[in-house]
Amino acid sequence: MVSFSDLGLSASMLATLATVGYSSPTPIQSTTIPAALTGRDVIGQAQTGSGKTAAFAIPVLEQLDPSRADVQALVLCPTRELAAQVTLEFGRLAQGLTVEILAVVGGDPVRRQLDGLQRHPAVVVGTPGRILDLLQRGNLSLRSIRFAVLDEADRMLDMGFAPDVERILQQTPKERQTLLFSATVPGWIHRLVERHMRDPETISVSGQTELVSTVSQWCIECSWADKVEALALLLDSPRVTCGLIFTATKRNADMLHTILLGRGYDVTVLHGDLSQQDRDKALSRFRSSKVRFLIATDVAARGIDIDDISHVINYDVPASPEDYIHRVGRTARAGRDGVALTLITPIEILKIRDIENHTHRAIERHTLDDLRQLAGTVSTVVG
Repeated sequence: MVSFSDLGLSASMLATLATVGYSSPTPIQSTTIPAALTGRDVIGQAQTGSGKTAAFAIPVLEQLDPSRADVQALVLCPTRELAAQVTLEFGRLAQGLTVEILAVVGGDPVRRQLDGLQRHPAVVVGTPGRILDLLQRGNLSLRSIRFAVLDEADRMLDMGFAPDVERILQQTPKERQTLLFSATVPGWIHRLVERHMRDPETISVSGQTELVSTVSQWCIECSWADKVEALALLLDSPRVTCGLIFTATKRNADMLHTILLGRGYDVTVLHGDLSQQDRDKALSRFRSSKVRFLIATDVAARGIDIDDISHVINYDVPASPEDYIHRVGRTARAGRDGVALTLITPIEILKIRDIENHTHRAIERHTLDDLRQLAGTVSTVVG
């Protein structure tokens, strides 16, 4: 088995990894870190929960020059939550280094971020909109960038950030090292690679179809009108200790939040129309177990990195098998077991078959009557 000491890391980084509890590298880390340390551009195709943040943070930190007073590394993320998570991970891995890590995201006060830039951060982690705004204001310069990282590039495309990403990269030196990470590689990413990367090495450790083996999968067939009842039966199970509930739209998330609060459930909601303060509060309450259930849309859930999520519940069927894998990847983390539950209407059964064909894993099927019977006879329903 490969160890971190086999990857050509410094003694100080190895000591930091031991301190923060990294025992051995994940597949994306063991393949990406040596390639990145040579200075080569890398395309990393990996799913959520694969350890990709450390896969790019470690080689970037290893190559920073602490004597420089300019921005050396830029990390672009699709959401504020993911940017916060990446910033936190950089901070953990930068213990003992005299370098500043700064997050610049929309929704946070610009003044605070401008003050942060005055401290000459070596690494700036941000969302494309706010990075571009600071560039246009003249408060941020990328002329000395040595490393550009695009995290979850496919999601940035989905959110309409492709033009902003292009404009940002055009303001960085051509001789920079570029590390791109994406679960899928749509056409825009191929074009971006051709324009902005130099002979990149492509690393794929899991492909698009892999699910963690410790995830159990159920789908419950019911009518749209019965979905709330089915969800309530699931949430009443003592086994659902920490549940992440996905909806397709922000409107559905708010509707479901109101209904569940009215029924007395311990629940909060997370989506893009909330203020940054409300988003941070919702995520903090869920992470600290002050609420058991979090309702979220796909985009808002990016950056949720919590090991204790026992169940992922798809109130709305995901739009694609890839989205299903992203959602399910929020449970069964760090070697734990997890359960994925999907509520489907009869006309959506073909979507379940598509997911099964894509993942090569069968999904156990039940009806609402099955769920009612289980809930009435045993206390250990749903996993």
